[in-house]
Amino acid sequence: MDTYGIIGFPLGHSFSRGFFTEKFRREGIAAEYLNFPIEDVSGLKQVLAEHPALRGLNVTLPHKQAVIPLLDELSEEARRIGAVNVIRVRWHDGKPVLKGFNSDVIGFTRSIRPLLKPHHHKALILGTGGASRAIHTGLESLGVEWRYVSRTPHEGRFIYDELTAEVLREYPVIVNCSPVGMFPHVDECPALPYEALSGENLLFDLVYNPEETQFMRRGAEHGAVVKNGLEMLHIQAVASWEFWNSED
Repeated sequence: MDTYGIIGFPLGHSFSRGFFTEKFRREGIAAEYLNFPIEDVSGLKQVLAEHPALRGLNVTLPHKQAVIPLLDELSEEARRIGAVNVIRVRWHDGKPVLKGFNSDVIGFTRSIRPLLKPHHHKALILGTGGASRAIHTGLESLGVEWRYVSRTPHEGRFIYDELTAEVLREYPVIVNCSPVGMFPHVDECPALPYEALSGENLLFDLVYNPEETQFMRRGAEHGAVVKNGLEMLHIQAVASWEFWNSED
């Protein structure tokens, strides 16, 4: 039986196993999807050694960048972003050959595109980790200028204390790429002047657990359009299956 799975740590928040288990049942696919909670990315070697029927993996925090040196090949998009969240596994003479892909851009652009209005020409990206690289690539492909927001000063970035009402009007799209507000820290939210938001703003949260984060709730209270990352995840899951079964 073909095996698929996800590596990351911890994996309590991951929806992937349920998604693919249901897909395999519904479509009559003889395969299984397993969680591989490895704290250090070096544990991938043991996962491969113990599962010779493995054909594909999803990759989540904290391994999206650390896994790259262990791969044999990268897609052009994964190379450009510098992060991998999908690994295709092929076997040659009993040895695994691994190719890394990134599905973040596909998931994000397809999910946010229907919400973009003509005035949504500039965006703030909250957080500067691996996911944020894919988000800025996606925004560029949609013709949206962007600027990072981080907790520490850095040339070309805002810090949170600089996010005035004027800045939020100039940058009406706000994408949260940080884990702030993710379960179990559901009472937390990025430090924004939420009272300055209006119906002109669009808030997109990559977090999907809880379904309505404090970031979204406080934005909606002031009329902003809000969306979480659940649809993005579903789109990414479909893309993962396509990557695992591709021949390029």
